[in-house]
Amino acid sequence: MVKIKPFAALRPPKEIVHEVASRPYDVLNSQEAKAEAGEKSLLHIIKPEIDFDPIIDEHSQPAYDRAIANFKTWQARGWLQQDSKEMYYIYAQTMNGRTQYGLVAAASIDDYLEGRIKKHELTRKDKEDDRMIHVRIQNANLEPVFFACPDAPEMNELVKNITASHPPEYDFVTDDGFGHHFWLIDDEARIARITQIFAGIPALYVADGHHRSAAAARVGLEKRMENPNHTGDEEYNYFMAVIFPESHLQIIDYNRLVKDLNGLSPAQFLDRLNESFDITPQGAVPCPPPGLHHFAMYLAGRWYSLIAKPGACNDSDPVGVLDVTVLSDRVFDRILRLGDLRTSKRIDFVGGIRGLGELQRRVDSGEMAVAFALYPVSMKQLIDIADSGHIMPPKTTWFEPKLRSGLTVHLLRKP
Repeated sequence: MVKIKPFAALRPPKEIVHEVASRPYDVLNSQEAKAEAGEKSLLHIIKPEIDFDPIIDEHSQPAYDRAIANFKTWQARGWLQQDSKEMYYIYAQTMNGRTQYGLVAAASIDDYLEGRIKKHELTRKDKEDDRMIHVRIQNANLEPVFFACPDAPEMNELVKNITASHPPEYDFVTDDGFGHHFWLIDDEARIARITQIFAGIPALYVADGHHRSAAAARVGLEKRMENPNHTGDEEYNYFMAVIFPESHLQIIDYNRLVKDLNGLSPAQFLDRLNESFDITPQGAVPCPPPGLHHFAMYLAGRWYSLIAKPGACNDSDPVGVLDVTVLSDRVFDRILRLGDLRTSKRIDFVGGIRGLGELQRRVDSGEMAVAFALYPVSMKQLIDIADSGHIMPPKTTWFEPKLRSGLTVHLLRKP
């Protein structure tokens, strides 16, 4: 069973929350972050390379030094202020008229290390190392991890009652049209009951933030080793997460672009694809895949429908049934020879939030040779894979809306 706890968040005053809150570090490149960051934006702390002109290497020591200085400045100026007591928080997001409600809490690194916080993706050590440096130098989790959990009816009812009976502490809409709503849970009885409810939940699932989870656990282990008086109750034994019931979440498509056809002409490439797929030309108008084992492909100015032939996928295997596995095996490995998709420079991944038009644009520009749109993975598939101990291929799931960073910061020390 999992262990969570309340914490005293460092967070912005309500009148400037919309200025401090930012998109996560990993959905913007440095140029985009520099253009987007206002004076108070958390981007100056989580992507400090943007403070330099020209922008410097985000992994350089001057960038890390600026991150430390900016974090201190934000606190000194009152742009981030620590709550006086430990609380839970509710963070809700609205997209296209649909709202999902998550609990902001501190999750246990022991649950992560012992497999009660379950993963579905492999991590890259270089990205882990970078996030680990940020946690270590700031002595804080600056950005939350996005977790899913099995629905707990009592918890869902409790959240419903709180949000219906109390005005939100924060309530704002970002430029992308998404609503962000935030409540405090400071009642001791409710805090205790929430902790008890989660003690009856068998597992949490990393939806987004595998590298941040791994980095937080590694820093916690470091601090244990450095503390001769370690008891297990220290704040560094926990890291910040927003936990959503699985019924609230919806995974959207995560699509692929490839730079070349491995020396094949478009006609030759289509011939090779015909070994594993039934192919139907669709013309110039994109048509999203209607179901599992259906793909949309854009090649040489034309869209195609691809349907996996019998034998091209293994529906009895939790990973083999995934469309990303079919595409990786039958196309990226056998035909295009891309190698490790986590490190290949010939492939790019595009969240479905950008639409199929973005795929078409990048192929028409000559930057890419072919694009593939996939049917999204389901929450059931994600949980089945995590429960079985298997790992999904890279860049399988895309959750939207993304959590805004800067609503809460978790310090790895007591107030």
